[in-house]
Amino acid sequence: MGYVHRRPVESSVLAEVGYDRSRRVLEVKLVSGAVYQYLDVPAREFMALLAAESAGRYYNSDIKPNYEFRQL
Repeated sequence: MGYVHRRPVESSVLAEVGYDRSRRVLEVKLVSGAVYQYLDVPAREFMALLAAESAGRYYNSDIKPNYEFRQL
């Protein structure tokens, strides 16, 4: 599966986010403690998530419904 370095974000939904460019894997840790990996995510989506006015809103509208995921 591999390690993805995550960084903290200011969000009421997300605690940490990370991205593995070589595997195109976006990893998110929710404030609840749950960790998910989203598969085949373009790097631009990760950058947009970091730049979003609301990371939680972007995650819920643009990431969560559009990419296959697995819970860790």
